[in-house]
Amino acid sequence: MPSPSGAELKAARLAAGLSQVDAAELMAYPVQPGSRGGLQSRTWQALESESDPRNMPGPIFAMFLLLTRQHPLYALVGKDTTTPAGQ
Repeated sequence: MPSPSGAELKAARLAAGLSQVDAAELMAYPVQPGSRGGLQSRTWQALESESDPRNMPGPIFAMFLLLTRQHPLYALVGKDTTTPAGQ
């Protein structure tokens, strides 16, 4: 999967109903206190910015889409915990 543009990443985040902080926490990106109180993720802000050269690697974006149930081809499926391992 190719790296998303900032606009594509933002659209996926909004479709998932997540704030930048929620999305950053989901993907283990750093979150820090903001200048106006609350929390912010400068890393996520940069990834969504059209003017910043950083972008999210394609495999990480694929994982974000899987975790937010937006991947076009695949879906995560929970483990069957009723069957003991190895059987």
